[in-house]
Amino acid sequence: MSNTTKGLSEQLLATLPFLRRYARALTGSQNQGDQWVRLCVEVLLQQPELMQDSASSKVDIFALFHRLQRPFGALVRTGDDTDTGTAPQRLQVQIGEIPDRQRKVLLLTVLEGFAVEESAHILGITDDEAEQALRAARDELRRVASVKVLVIEDEAVIALDVAKIVRDAGHQVVGIAATESTAVALAEKHAPDLVIADIQLKGHDNGMAAVRQILKSMSVPIIFVTGFPERLLTGEGIEPAFVLTKPFDPDLLKTAMAQALNIAAI
Repeated sequence: MSNTTKGLSEQLLATLPFLRRYARALTGSQNQGDQWVRLCVEVLLQQPELMQDSASSKVDIFALFHRLQRPFGALVRTGDDTDTGTAPQRLQVQIGEIPDRQRKVLLLTVLEGFAVEESAHILGITDDEAEQALRAARDELRRVASVKVLVIEDEAVIALDVAKIVRDAGHQVVGIAATESTAVALAEKHAPDLVIADIQLKGHDNGMAAVRQILKSMSVPIIFVTGFPERLLTGEGIEPAFVLTKPFDPDLLKTAMAQALNIAAI
């Protein structure tokens, strides 16, 4: 193996978990997101010259990903259900108005931490266009409808911070659970529209186990938070579509909530 090929493989391995996280968040689907990522990786390994003279390997891998699958297309609701009475349905109508470019810029900046200029390069647009898209998307996020949110988090300070972000985004926190049993009980009592769950709880409790129990009795979008997303996104077994890295800023959580609820309402 040449040094170039070896270096490219190392770059891909380091970037892959985050590219998969982004693709899943953008599509709302593990299968669809991973399918595009696999295509990107296969082409890049077959044609390493595509990465020659790269100024930033991670940025250019993301840019290549978009060139290979462009465009994703707007997320379109299927069927002819026009009932917009529930909170998630009202939210879908509002978030659905956000153009595809704005959603991508939001996720690239607040989920993956790229600068606006890097996001512009990834999407093949100007810096001004990316900046305008980011401002417009944030304006749309402020108009979202209120939904019921359950927080599963055993660290009190973090739980309160998450709850504040949720409320600042205009949503209602119906409960904060520090254990699996409490989470399941609160979900049964309040039927939340969204669950935000830490992966690792104190003792032997686990946020993913709590979520599995909740999903047995209801269908609800889930956002997982963890300090080590690359350990969760291994490509082995069923994995969540929405994974946030601790610590995260308010814009990141607000964007993830809007995107998760938008997908759920489609």
